[in-house]
Amino acid sequence: MSDSGSDARMLHTMIRVRDLDKSIEFYTNLLGMNLLHRNDFPGGKFTLAFVGYGDEGSNAVIELTHNWDQEEDYDLGNGFGHVAIGVPDIYGTCEKLAAAGANIPRPPGPMMHGTTVIAFVDDPDGYKIELIEKK
Repeated sequence: MSDSGSDARMLHTMIRVRDLDKSIEFYTNLLGMNLLHRNDFPGGKFTLAFVGYGDEGSNAVIELTHNWDQEEDYDLGNGFGHVAIGVPDIYGTCEKLAAAGANIPRPPGPMMHGTTVIAFVDDPDGYKIELIEKK
């Protein structure tokens, strides 16, 4: 890696999920990502599923980690902020998400002190997903 970091690139963000199938459904069917691959690790009692809008070789993706013995919801803490996704029609996207039962704590509209149109949606585990309208 060079001093400027120009040889480095974002690979993935990992989040722990309680119900893997429900999370895969949310990210693929509701947000339009692809399930890139899924691997079970019986010895460690966990599954990793990678979702994204393109292959891992040229795109950052999300790693969904499911620990098989997790019986309670995860404490999301106060350090994590959100994952941001650009969408061409934020109002249509939020209508589709709401119709599917997704929680939209911040409906679409211009961001405070700016003109960029944003919204926030909660994934099945409560992680915040920021939608940013990109025309």
